[in-house]
Amino acid sequence: MTSSTPTAAFPHADDLVPLGHVPEALRHARAWPYEEAMRLLERIHAERAAGHGKHAARGQEVLFETGYGPSGLPHIGTFGEVARTSWVRRAFASLAPGMRTRLLAFSDDMDGLRKVPDNVPNKEMLAQHLGKPLTSIPDPFGTHESFGHHNNARLRAFLDGFGFAYEFASSTDYYRSGRFDAALCRVLETYDEILAVILPTLGPERRATYSPFLPVCARTGRVMQVPILERKHDAASIVWKDEETGQLVETPVTGGRCKLQWKADWAMRWFALGVDYEMSGKDLIDSVKLSSRICRILGGVPPENLTYELFLDEKGEKISKSKGNGLSVEEWLTYGPPESLALFMYHAPKRAKRLYFDVIPRMTDEYLSHLAKLPGQDEAGRLGNPAWHIHAGDVPRNDSPVTFGVLLNLATVANAEDKAILWGYLNRYAPGTTPAGAPLLDRLMEYAIAYYRDFVKPQKRYRAATPEERVAFEDLIRRLRENKAALGALGVDARAAAVQDLIYDAGRRPPFMQKQKDGTNGVSIEWFNAIYQVLLGEERGPRFGSFVALYGVEETAALIEAALKRPPAADDQGRVSA
Repeated sequence: MTSSTPTAAFPHADDLVPLGHVPEALRHARAWPYEEAMRLLERIHAERAAGHGKHAARGQEVLFETGYGPSGLPHIGTFGEVARTSWVRRAFASLAPGMRTRLLAFSDDMDGLRKVPDNVPNKEMLAQHLGKPLTSIPDPFGTHESFGHHNNARLRAFLDGFGFAYEFASSTDYYRSGRFDAALCRVLETYDEILAVILPTLGPERRATYSPFLPVCARTGRVMQVPILERKHDAASIVWKDEETGQLVETPVTGGRCKLQWKADWAMRWFALGVDYEMSGKDLIDSVKLSSRICRILGGVPPENLTYELFLDEKGEKISKSKGNGLSVEEWLTYGPPESLALFMYHAPKRAKRLYFDVIPRMTDEYLSHLAKLPGQDEAGRLGNPAWHIHAGDVPRNDSPVTFGVLLNLATVANAEDKAILWGYLNRYAPGTTPAGAPLLDRLMEYAIAYYRDFVKPQKRYRAATPEERVAFEDLIRRLRENKAALGALGVDARAAAVQDLIYDAGRRPPFMQKQKDGTNGVSIEWFNAIYQVLLGEERGPRFGSFVALYGVEETAALIEAALKRPPAADDQGRVSA
């Protein structure tokens, strides 16, 4: 779905292209990844012009970062953050092809385990290691050297499965290797200034014990949240009291023997690594502000930041792991292609979106629509097309002659739980179409069958036609059979359009007549609702003419006849529908 962004050798005497030389189509692309990339490029230009900052010197790479908390497994938010950051990185690379870029997926695996997750084995064993760094705790799955290593491996496999181009970074490795030592000493030097930023945000009890440094106890291996009694700048160490033994303990802040509280840790990382761009959720707005202030205290420049909105469930409530009202990546990919998930993440990251199963078919069809538009678009249109970003400009052909919604309806009517049934209809609808020649369509069939089996089939609720609807349906049967030969001679698209006209004609009668704005008589939505409810047992569906063209004219006439013979169904109170 995504691919690596090639790093160009510097083709210019200066690695930074003047803003005025950036192609106008790129500068003004109506796509948020380009807007973000342009904001970052303008900042780099400002640093270069001012003669200070990381990019005052030529040849500095542009570093994009995403964070991961490995106390749990990767989830849909992890996918969203890495995908979105990758799109901005790719847009930036096209704006400034002479600058090297990297995406660092940083795992906070030195954090102490606060509670035992619900979805792991050997919980009793994990409970004995609470407070220890995740990379110092045995793996409850028994496959890796630690719990942190296990979850890091899951993260890498997760990202690799989507083809993301990234570099993995472990907090434990960076701390223990000494890579953060200079920055940690700087935190020690500016200790009081950092406290002045953090303490006003804490309650009285927490304020009395807070320190940005968390020593790792050599005796227990646990990450300690304790007051710091003394700071020794020459020795680069801190002194604290072990409450269990009553002894004072001196711990170096370097070499992984201390870690930082997370707001200070985030700021230190930005400073030490020179992070240029990082996204974060709306729930971290205040943390971004505090960490940015600390980063400046350390002498760094905080990264450009995009604050994205959080997901809501079907009822508009915030998604919570403890409530279990979310939707996992695995669940989405059971019923829709990865590209549909990517499209969901691409849309308006600053706007809250509802994340539930009914979104999947809509996103799938919208993805197919964007894919179909691309070949005929000019450069500006392509740059604004989500499919171009999802596929890194290397966009596959849309080989599906039908929408996902039509496939769902076909699976519903045919009660299909085998792709061979759907292919039987498709071969008649689009002769010569094969799984090998239309791999996207073949995948869509698998998703349609799974979605039908798990969501549509259990919820199908047919109703009998009303007397007025029966008259319209009988008229539609007549029109379909009278025009069957003529319809069969038409091409697929023309046939679907002609059938749609017949459907409208059958509905031009009371109670479905509706005055249009131009004064002509039209057909109300109630006629189409009747089609879906009586024939398909659903509340809504795709354009019915397209379905008929796929399912067959005579087959549809027979389907309507069978539906008209269906007896009225009783509801939960024993009442019978019309």
